[in-house]
Amino acid sequence: MPDALRRVTATRYVTPLREGGSLPGLVEADDDGLYVVKFRGAGQGPAALVAEVLAGELARALDLPVPELVLVELDPDLSRAEPDVEIQELAAASAGTNLGVDFLPGAVPFTPAAVQSVDPAFAADVVWFDALVTNVDRTPRNPNLLVWHGRTWLIDHGAALYRQHGDAPLANSARADFAHIADHVLLAAAGPLAAADARLAERAHEAVTRAAGLVPDTWLGDDAATRREDLAAFLRARLQAPRTFVEEAERARA
Repeated sequence: MPDALRRVTATRYVTPLREGGSLPGLVEADDDGLYVVKFRGAGQGPAALVAEVLAGELARALDLPVPELVLVELDPDLSRAEPDVEIQELAAASAGTNLGVDFLPGAVPFTPAAVQSVDPAFAADVVWFDALVTNVDRTPRNPNLLVWHGRTWLIDHGAALYRQHGDAPLANSARADFAHIADHVLLAAAGPLAAADARLAERAHEAVTRAAGLVPDTWLGDDAATRREDLAAFLRARLQAPRTFVEEAERARA
């Protein structure tokens, strides 16, 4: 896990990516890199970017393959040449700091037909991680996995920590059930979840505070410190033994 996310400045809006509902865009930056940019002005707002960073960097700390995440500074005039008014409005609403995901050229989408070829330990680790962060969006219909250079990469964590969109503190729901794990695309291929728990739980607990610290204050609202601590407290509470989310995922696997 990095000590801080790199910052780049968008220099060219290349093309919209219309596969997702949030209308991300492919953008070139001043480091000559290409990034899939998730815009703070999209439907779910900055909260989705908070989930992307916290979940994505926590996954990285567990050695799960995640493309590099960067902070992208966006000038709203960048998309002026784009004829789509919706994209122009999205860029205007997203001036400032947005999230960039390193573009993996030539990557192909993971298909449910490939599930049986996935290593059971890797599948178990991904299921365990998604249960921890309450990621509702790793299903056969929408796996949010890419295959690149022979590895399966995890992308699109904006739907994780979904209870943060409610009014109550997120930490209040830390021990709530997560029935959505039964829909996980890799559940049928996963090895024992207890083994994944033994591999990952301590490392995850050690990484929570650092991962939460990577989220920019500007995405966290007026009281960034309180919001950041609430996010970290949610994960710490889920990691307290006994970890009911592991038992729940194991029952779904069986």
